[in-house]
Amino acid sequence: MEIVIAESLVKEYDSFKAVDGIDFNINRAECFGFLGPNGAGKTTIMKMIHCFMPPTRGLLKVFDLDVRVYPSEIKARIGVMPQENNLDPDLSVMENLIVYSRYFGIKKKEAIKRAEELLDFVGLYDRLNTNVEELSGGMKRRLVLARALLNEPELLILDEPTTGLDPLSRRQVWEMIRTEQAKGRTLILTTHYMEEAQLLCSRVAIMDSGRIVVTGSPEELMEKYGGSLEDVYLRLTGKRLVEATGEALRQQ
Repeated sequence: MEIVIAESLVKEYDSFKAVDGIDFNINRAECFGFLGPNGAGKTTIMKMIHCFMPPTRGLLKVFDLDVRVYPSEIKARIGVMPQENNLDPDLSVMENLIVYSRYFGIKKKEAIKRAEELLDFVGLYDRLNTNVEELSGGMKRRLVLARALLNEPELLILDEPTTGLDPLSRRQVWEMIRTEQAKGRTLILTTHYMEEAQLLCSRVAIMDSGRIVVTGSPEELMEKYGGSLEDVYLRLTGKRLVEATGEALRQQ
């Protein structure tokens, strides 16, 4: 079953096309990755899928619902892990989750139960009363992931989930994402890290300048174009991965 369907999807800002007439579909229980340099349109697609902004033209359906017509219904069934650690700096770890639960109408007793389970899952249970400003970068990313799971979403959006993290923290987040995959949850991932995409994604779309260059499984693309997924990326976008990653890191 298709969870997301896009046809001739366009997003314009004045005369600039951030997303330029793309088509894709995302199936239930798969991890679909959008790969590309900064400015390729990946985050714009994520924002349209979770109804943060409307498309300019074209079709975009999530759960077979038009994003323009049913944004509230769609948002209730989605969890979002944004690029930014947009946590409330004045609140503790637990308070951040409890306040967020109110957006979904989760009763406080149930919210506390879910929050405790998720903090245990992401390895932050012993920090539940800690102010978020005292957490390391890796801990903050894990907390943002826990927050994204609080409403038990059918679709989880992961926008650059590990950019800026050290290798150990990155692998910790990968293991948590793989656990969610094993539960059959549908995932959408944007990343600059080809190792991350190859490990987690069942299919990827490589993007450049607002367009999808190619779509397929990492294995299919490596077989078709030769070399590693990073080699495929370089061949199709003309941009070196280290340049795109460096740009992403500078924006942290």
